[in-house]
Amino acid sequence: MNTLRVARTLQPRGLASSQMVARAASTTAHTSAASSVIPVSNIEAQWETLNSKEQTEVYEQLLEAQKRDWKTLSIDEKKAAYYISFGPHGPRKPVDEPGSGLKVFGLTMAIVGAAGVAFAGMRSFGGEPPKTMTKEWQEASNELAREEKQNPLTGITSEGYKGKGHVA
Repeated sequence: MNTLRVARTLQPRGLASSQMVARAASTTAHTSAASSVIPVSNIEAQWETLNSKEQTEVYEQLLEAQKRDWKTLSIDEKKAAYYISFGPHGPRKPVDEPGSGLKVFGLTMAIVGAAGVAFAGMRSFGGEPPKTMTKEWQEASNELAREEKQNPLTGITSEGYKGKGHVA
């Protein structure tokens, strides 16, 4: 009798169809079985504050709701089902918190600066460059390459070569 009243309120005109009575019976049975039903509106804001038992209850509640026709689901139920399935929580929670890009950039610049200081220190205490890095040695290497006809296709002894050869 109570189920029929609920079905009549859902369908204002005419008699309640058997489908409406069955749907109303399932919703009243479900709400009486789960006395502590958690509202699914704005589940995105509530999800992290719920304990695991409440999260499981909401999940099961939405599983049962999704077994019905999707046209009968409310917008809040559809949004909650999507958030629980694909939302940024649990293993899909972002690793970096907002604003961490500036921190990463600052640390990267500090490491590059430390590497520059280390490079300058090594250059200042490194001593004289080797004798093979002098301009005279490199020009002598070019003459030797021409005498021995090194790399005749594209190198210093090729026709029309206009490069510097071994001179840096």
